[in-house]
Order: sequence, then structure tokens, then C-alpha cells
Amino acid sequence: MSDASNEPFRILSHDCTGVLAIMAKTRHSFAKHSHEQFGIGFMFEGAQKSLSGRGMVEAGAGNIITVNPREVHDGTPIGQSPRGWNMLYFDPDLIANAARDMTDGKSGEYTFTNPVMTSSAVAHCFADLFAAITKGDHENAGLRREEMLFLLLHHAIIVPGEPDPYHHRSRSGADASIARAISMIDDAPDENLSLADLASTAGLSRFQTVRHFTRATGLTPHAYIIQRHLDLARRLIATGTPLAEVAATAGFADQSHLNRHFTRAYGLSPGRYAKALRAN
Repeated sequence: MSDASNEPFRILSHDCTGVLAIMAKTRHSFAKHSHEQFGIGFMFEGAQKSLSGRGMVEAGAGNIITVNPREVHDGTPIGQSPRGWNMLYFDPDLIANAARDMTDGKSGEYTFTNPVMTSSAVAHCFADLFAAITKGDHENAGLRREEMLFLLLHHAIIVPGEPDPYHHRSRSGADASIARAISMIDDAPDENLSLADLASTAGLSRFQTVRHFTRATGLTPHAYIIQRHLDLARRLIATGTPLAEVAATAGFADQSHLNRHFTRAYGLSPGRYAKALRAN
């Protein structure tokens, strides 16, 4: 398949093993077929009806669609316009490893129970994961991908009106454990730590580290690390350090990454911030 922008199907290049990323926009009616992988995607345009292992379903713009390995399904557009979607396919071993982490080693089983979802939490997690995989321009990209996969899989099996399947997990000792992970970041804000590093320090699984860390700080581990990078960058800018050096010292991949994160967080570029400081 070509990845040219005018193609109905684009396979996006990335460096994640066991993941296939696709963007599609087409009126094609798919015959019954199946995939060896888990699939989850976001419909960004149009609508379709499809057979799933859970009956006939319809999905429209804003919906999440899922398919399990070897689940027979088809797909037909609704109306005269094409429908468009972004899709991620995951090798079963990758999902099984994540499931074992999420269940503290009790089970590697995982199943998407809903073929179509309207959950905003799932949509947001998918968008963040899709971007982290396909854009490849995140600092700590590996950590970002891991945490968003865990959060996506977690939210995707929550049934509205029913308890969170992980609600029973005790928070006893978690605050102290997460405090160790937070200190690990705070003590070396310029380092690009992995989720495994933080989990090992906390003495928790990677999934539980993401959950308890976010509950304790209001930020995922990746977002917290970026914020500490920004804090260090602001201190360096205040001392008159050249911006290229600021980016490298504060842990950003390059100056453009510093600019993007800084502007997103504070509403002005590092250059404008430095100029404003010099004017005072």
C-alpha cells in the first residue's frame, strides 16, 4: 500500500514493534474478513454499518470501533459520502503482556467487549496514543506510548453504569510508593526515564504506576516529566542561557520541541519569554 496523501488507505510508518497504524477514507464495502490482531480505531468522518462478533452495529463520526483477533466482520458506508477512520492494530502478544501487567500477572486474557463506543475517555486515549505512535516526536516516546496503551485498554473495558473492573485494588501504600517515583523524576528532571524505571522504584506494576501516579499528581508520568523539563527550562532561560542549550540541558529532543511544549503550556514562545524577562 502507498502512503500517498490521495490514497484511500495509508499505512503510517513508525518504530513500534507489533503495531500497525492506518488512516483510511473510502466508500469501499468490505466483504466478511478477520484480522490476526486486536484493532481499535476512531471514526473521524461519515458512518458505516458492520457485522461484528456481537451482531450488526453502526458507527459514526466521533465513535470508537474495535475488533478482536479472528473476529469476522465486514463494513459498508451509510449514505453517499465516504467514511474515514484512524486505526491501530496490535499483535496479540503485545496486548497479552499488557493484560498480565494490568492483572498483576493473573491473566493475559483481554477482549474488547464493545464493537462501538462513545466514551470520550477512550477517544482521548486513542488520539494521544495514535499521535505518540505515528508522529514520533515526543520526548520519552516509549513512556508515552506505554502509559497511553494501558489507559486505553483500561477505559475500553469499562462498561457505563458498572464498576471499574480495577476499583477493588487497594491504595494502601500506593501514596508512599508513588512518592518515590515522583522523587526519582524531581531529582533528575533532565533524564528521560522509562515507565519500567518508575514502576521499579515504586514497587508497582507499570499499569498501577500510571494509575496511582495520575491520581496523586493530576498528570500522567509522561506529562509530569515534561512539566519538570519545562520548570528547568524556565530556570535556565532566566539565567540567560541560550535557547538551544536550554533545550538540550532541560531534556528536550531539540529547540523545536522546547518551543512546542513551552508555547502550549504558557502561551508564549521561549524566545518571547526570555525577551520579557530581559525587559524587566
